[in-house]
Amino acid sequence: MENMENMDQKSLYYLEKAPVTKAIIHMVIPMMLSSIASVVYNIIDAFFVGKLNNTAMMAAVMLALPFSLVLMALGQMFGVGSGTYISRLLGEGNTDSTKKVSSINFWSSIIIGVIFTIICLPFLSFILPLLGASGETLQYTRNFVMILVIGAPVIIVNMALEAAVRAEGASTVSMTGTIAGIIINIILNPFFIFILNMNVMGSALASLCGNIVSVLYFIYYLQKKSTVQSLSIKYFKPSKEVYGEILKVGVSALLLSGFFVIISLLFNNYSMIYGDSVVAGFGIAQRVVQIVDCIGMGFAMGVVPLIAFAYSSNNQKRLMEIIRKTILYILGLTLAIGAVIFILRLQIIGVFSIDPKVITIGQITLIAQLSSTIFAALCEFFTGIFQAQGDGVQSTVMASVRGVLFIPILIVGNLLFAVNGVIWAMTATEGLSCLIGIALWLRIRGKGLLEVPENA
Repeated sequence: MENMENMDQKSLYYLEKAPVTKAIIHMVIPMMLSSIASVVYNIIDAFFVGKLNNTAMMAAVMLALPFSLVLMALGQMFGVGSGTYISRLLGEGNTDSTKKVSSINFWSSIIIGVIFTIICLPFLSFILPLLGASGETLQYTRNFVMILVIGAPVIIVNMALEAAVRAEGASTVSMTGTIAGIIINIILNPFFIFILNMNVMGSALASLCGNIVSVLYFIYYLQKKSTVQSLSIKYFKPSKEVYGEILKVGVSALLLSGFFVIISLLFNNYSMIYGDSVVAGFGIAQRVVQIVDCIGMGFAMGVVPLIAFAYSSNNQKRLMEIIRKTILYILGLTLAIGAVIFILRLQIIGVFSIDPKVITIGQITLIAQLSSTIFAALCEFFTGIFQAQGDGVQSTVMASVRGVLFIPILIVGNLLFAVNGVIWAMTATEGLSCLIGIALWLRIRGKGLLEVPENA
């Protein structure tokens, strides 16, 4: 416990002693602002690419999304797995182990990223058709994905380190690093796209540069400022026990992102049946709805360190208060912001495209996805609760169920209702998944499984 006294007392205060509402705001607002900044970047990126007046280029950026999600999935596997483990160790007062875990998180992410690049480069021609790229979109998608393949180690490490920083309660540091990268991204985007005439490849390159800036900032903080984590190679001592703790939760994060890859691939391939206008309309609507998703994601991911710390320190009263208040905040904010976007949907879609077909499909998709946001937010939160407690089984079930349900719902929806079946498939999936999350939550509450054993 002596090492605990050396810990940044401000971060520890929010994890351990701050009033619950104050602690939630401290952890969630930076997470939310980071997510919103990412969405704003995506919208600005879509705006710049849209200015090229090429629907195939806009579609290519959309088709490359599943590949981006694969990189995020790998980063989340280490970041979420090690982050929740670090928060639980801090709750137990075990700061010697947190340095070991953070170093393993960092170096393992680099190794996985390098392996990913080496494997993907020779097989790019086989990967592109899987993304749904063909005809005019093929070369544009290749240009975009090529940059992502080369930059894979940086993108994966960025995700892993951001989660590690949040794990010790340093949510403002996490936000600063993320937003710094996004600002660089936004500045470089028009420079690469228009001045250097790199088109969609310029967009991907700007994104990679932003990731590099974020990674450098997180390395500086964890190595120079943090008293409970370290990236030093001397702490890189892999063991079956540490990897077991990281992966039992990390695998659920990998599956969650992995199923989103499958969902995006299916979305792409089914929407391509109906033409580039449908793909572009989907892409615009998804970017806009991400603003609402950021609210749910901000809460679901932001409070995970609070839940993990309260759980491992056996503070049952604080744990339940965090969960109850977070659900209330998610419901209120998601519904309010969703209502505003719904009212202004025509004007919003019109900003990105003047194509009447794109505007029509974009509006319908926007309504469908707004309807699913509240369910998606609660699904994320239940998954986060199980991850924070180190419950690999429950979190894996929640991570898997959305992907498993989506596939038959999409296929049947397309057969029965054509393009409308494709558009509304996600709403139906999220609604059913939310019911399963509630059932799992009630089950562990009913059995008293939230209680931490006295010898924990």
